[in-house]
Amino acid sequence: MTESATLTETAIEERIQEFLTAKTKLRWEPEVDLFASGVVSSLFAMELVVFVESTFDVAVEGPDLALDNFRTVRSMSALVTRLRDGQPGA
Repeated sequence: MTESATLTETAIEERIQEFLTAKTKLRWEPEVDLFASGVVSSLFAMELVVFVESTFDVAVEGPDLALDNFRTVRSMSALVTRLRDGQPGA
């Protein structure tokens, strides 16, 4: 079992927060819409996908690539938890 498989949802959110803070120099509330803020571009969205996949050892494919899964820190954390638990996309 990898370290990422044992992370709690709070720990996942914190890892995502660390990445976002490093990239944007801002701290984001878990429910803030990153895309509506204007800070996240389509290129940065792809960086988020790569970050999520490599950091949490999950594959984001097909319907899971939906913008709504990357809109907030909380939605990314929920995506990681769902993929890690082997649940299909919504």
